[in-house]
Amino acid sequence: MSFYTSLSGLKGAQTDLSVVSNNIANVGTTGFKKSRAEFGDIIAASAFQSASTPGQGTRLRGMEQQFTQGGFQTSERALDLAVSGQGFFVTHSAAAGGTTSFTRAGAFTTDGANNVVNSDGAMLQVLPVNEAGNVTASDLASTINLRIPPTNPETADGARLDNVSVDAKGLVSASYSDGSTKKLGRVAIAIVANPEGLHQIGNASWTITGRSGPATVAGAGSDGMGSIQSGALEEANVDLTEELVALIQAQRNFQANAKALDTSTQLTSIAVNLRN
Repeated sequence: MSFYTSLSGLKGAQTDLSVVSNNIANVGTTGFKKSRAEFGDIIAASAFQSASTPGQGTRLRGMEQQFTQGGFQTSERALDLAVSGQGFFVTHSAAAGGTTSFTRAGAFTTDGANNVVNSDGAMLQVLPVNEAGNVTASDLASTINLRIPPTNPETADGARLDNVSVDAKGLVSASYSDGSTKKLGRVAIAIVANPEGLHQIGNASWTITGRSGPATVAGAGSDGMGSIQSGALEEANVDLTEELVALIQAQRNFQANAKALDTSTQLTSIAVNLRN
């Protein structure tokens, strides 16, 4: 029995090593959230067993992500955005069958159709606004793709795009060469009741699940949502010092379980030789 107990410990330590290594590998990934492996002990007991029955090892209960905020790295690009506070950017990918996902990675650019997209081609979602910049609808179903027209369709001379700005409340405005300004929408921010229940899909993006609960969407800087910082990107919330300490601890746990496994094997070998 001690053989399988030590084997479960080896597998647990190996999983812990993998999680810590993944955190370290993604220290430079924008919007990345570190994970932590959660373990539980294994007990097999019945009403007829002694209360002093030893455990039978460990098992992986799950890997929980830590959604604490990372630091900000300044940028010179207006479409490099960071959420200061709670919430996620909402993105929509038509190529993935109409998947709506949530992310803290705010490195956006424009595609050939002038849509604001991330590196995967998923389009940034905004809430519609009127000419005064006030939100006209504030739920997930009302979000629209943010598109920046290269010319102002409301002017007769088709003035060319001069500048794009995003304020702290997520209001996106486009300025044109004739001095006109067009308000394009307000960046949608989503929150869920249980962020740890979100399903990770890679590239610092998540989708909702039954554990996370439905997404509540509102404009940035309102209803408890985080504000927008333009010209900044959120760094990974990985502390290298903490991760290196955790790496050493996981390595020692692996070595200790390997030693226990070796001792169990030696004792079994001695017992077999005694019978011979």
